[in-house]
Amino acid sequence: YIAADADAAGRHGIERLSQRAGEAGILALVLRPQLGDFNDDLRHLGPARLAAWLSDQLVPEDARLFLPLG
Repeated sequence: YIAADADAAGRHGIERLSQRAGEAGILALVLRPQLGDFNDDLRHLGPARLAAWLSDQLVPEDARLFLPLG
């Protein structure tokens, strides 16, 4: 997973890391914040809403492993 901010630097990082991962035969999945970055999401939306937002972006097996039960 690549967790990136929703700005130009984040988009650039996604491009570079995705390319490097692909060259290594790794599928990179991108996690995007709802607001500007994940810290903003946590502070303004709270842990439960952030977890719900991320659950739709994670592979279902990973969501069950990494996120609290609703």
